[in-house]
Amino acid sequence: MKAICFYFQIHQPFRLKRYRFFDIGNDHYYYDDFANDDILTRIAQHSYMPACETLLHLLETYPHFRCAFSISGVALEQLQQYVPEFIDLMKKLIATGRVEILAETYAHSLSSLSDVEEFISQVKVHDEMIYSVFGVKPKVLRNTELIYFDDLAPVILDMGYKGVITEGAKHILGWKSPNYVYSAASAPKLKILLRNAKLSDDISRNFGNTEWDEYPLTADKYIDWIASTPAEEQIINLFMNLETFGGFQTHETGIFQFLEAIPYFAKERGIEFYTPTEAVTKLKPVGELSILHPISWADEARDTSAWLGNTLQNEAFNKLYSVSERVRLCDDRRLKQDWYYLQGADHLFYMSTKHFADGAAHSNFSPYETPFQAFTNYMNVLADFIVRVEEQYPLSIENEELNALLTTIRNQEREIETLNKEVSSMRKNIEHYNEEHLLREKKAEEAKAEAKPKKAAAKKCATKKAAKKAE
Repeated sequence: MKAICFYFQIHQPFRLKRYRFFDIGNDHYYYDDFANDDILTRIAQHSYMPACETLLHLLETYPHFRCAFSISGVALEQLQQYVPEFIDLMKKLIATGRVEILAETYAHSLSSLSDVEEFISQVKVHDEMIYSVFGVKPKVLRNTELIYFDDLAPVILDMGYKGVITEGAKHILGWKSPNYVYSAASAPKLKILLRNAKLSDDISRNFGNTEWDEYPLTADKYIDWIASTPAEEQIINLFMNLETFGGFQTHETGIFQFLEAIPYFAKERGIEFYTPTEAVTKLKPVGELSILHPISWADEARDTSAWLGNTLQNEAFNKLYSVSERVRLCDDRRLKQDWYYLQGADHLFYMSTKHFADGAAHSNFSPYETPFQAFTNYMNVLADFIVRVEEQYPLSIENEELNALLTTIRNQEREIETLNKEVSSMRKNIEHYNEEHLLREKKAEEAKAEAKPKKAAAKKCATKKAAKKAE
């Protein structure tokens, strides 16, 4: 039976304020609070809230309907601060038992491309936040911008995830279809779900386009397309930004009515809905998939050039991660918070000089007038951040010396962990010994108690015999 897997992304970065060269060393607060509040509140009002209310209605109306969300840690922080009612709505969705929350990097970062240790750390921090807010533990991972490549698979599997979500890129698949579950070539136990780019983009990009040759797109026509895919194809993965509903495609286009009608027509055609975990659990992979170089869901190229495609971006990226080891050593909570906020992939995206296939420039999504302005502002902020890092761990410390320090710290951590295990084991042994000692004492007392009547009876009997003899 064919199934649809819906996944919606929620992410908003902490946008930077205009930060001049002369602010370096004098101003350590980098964020445009007004813009962050205004933009997130507006998007929540027009998109996030009505979209989730629609999804909640569908979950209550159609028992077979299911979906999943990926919410970056930095977006969740802002939602808690500016739109707390959205958190309450998400809790209602999760309470249905048919909505899954996916794992991802806390900062919506590109750490997987540079620093695996940072990637692992961020995913764990994100998992902890999801559990603390929603009480659920993610089982499937969705990396930033669906970035994935073979080297990541063993890392993701070792972290305990059942599956990973990425793009069904044509240059990777060739003649293969994205409508199956695959296993990772470098870690066969890890399942891969691939986004169906065409069917996803028909909603997120083309729905309101009056020049599109399939306009208008209706729910029954869309479900017919899905139903007409080859019978053996297992799963149609529709992955998109939640902002598609009411944001990229405005309310006036009829996008919400379209979403409301999808489960009805799917039920008519016998099409199920799966969460990502259900998909990787219920469906067997049809083969292994090898992805040697990083792919993403951005642009026609489906690579990482949207964030690392020019000299400006690479300079900023390399400068940022040059201090990653030092930041992990420090205990300054504010410094670590800034470290997360500055890793957001959006900052690098604003520096892009690329164009989309439809002719729109990346700068259309940027608060800056030019990519160079985005670069200058970010590098000024980064310069101040690095000064603060250097105050804690001077850059004069050579990498070899720093690595030796890290090795010492890690060895000490392992030694402490070993000692803690030994202490725990000794405590258990003592508890076990005490329990056995108490049990032996109890048995001895019981035996003593039983022996008393017998001894008294024997003494009485002996007294009677002695008396008889005397007579």
